[in-house]
Amino acid sequence: MRFVWQLSAVVVVAMIGYQVVAAVENDPWLQLVLGLLVSVLAVLVYGRVVSRTEHRPAIEVARKGAGAAIGRGMLIGVAMFGAVLTNIYVNAHYEINGLGSVSGTVGLVGFMAAAAVTEELIFRGVLFRIIEEYTGTWIALTLTGLLFGLSHLLNPHADLWGALAIAIEAGGMLAAAYAATRTLWVPIGLHFAWNFVQAGIFSAEVSGNDTPQGLLDTVMSGPTWVTGGDFGPEGSVYAVLFGVLVTIGFMWLARKRGNLVPRRRADRIAATPTTLPR
Repeated sequence: MRFVWQLSAVVVVAMIGYQVVAAVENDPWLQLVLGLLVSVLAVLVYGRVVSRTEHRPAIEVARKGAGAAIGRGMLIGVAMFGAVLTNIYVNAHYEINGLGSVSGTVGLVGFMAAAAVTEELIFRGVLFRIIEEYTGTWIALTLTGLLFGLSHLLNPHADLWGALAIAIEAGGMLAAAYAATRTLWVPIGLHFAWNFVQAGIFSAEVSGNDTPQGLLDTVMSGPTWVTGGDFGPEGSVYAVLFGVLVTIGFMWLARKRGNLVPRRRADRIAATPTTLPR
């Protein structure tokens, strides 16, 4: 029942929050404020429902060390998108024509924050964490990664390749980030930075969502396998490549720290407290 309660609580906050934030897209400052409020509310609800259903503090969203962990995740997200964009620039066509929409950038901070927080709470905080207890880390990473990718098929301009790319470069990578650190703040920071830098700074399409223009007025064209086409850079083979490399790095770190849950021991993890974030 804890799975049902936790998933239901966070999904309700996410659905209502998304509708509220999307409804004020013409007012970027209000969208910023509401997006941040939704993010905070989602974390509080998650912490409360986990505490009530598992009889433990939700240390995966503990306030201590949260800022540093978010910052580390954001640095990885910025570096990863920078590497992808560099390869697009070299192998296709990418041009900056000047400033785009400053107000659009402000609104995207709130929108992307709400999206990153709620999606991480759902997919890594509830789905991955609980499934891992019964199947082990590798199977949970694979299952929730695929589910995360398939959920993006609902987006405009989405296709099977885009969903598979998201499953590999994001679903797997973000689960690995949680496995390595046992805190949700790192994947939240990574997720936010990846999305915001794409859309809020470089005005690239995010997951085929018809994303509003960000800070820079840009033009991107070239082979779909390089640029990602209408789906955006997340459909680029370079995004998949760098996502795999980061995933390998996180899984190596998880193994080094003893954070991997083998399948044969997974049934005993439910009774073990979550390890402290690192």
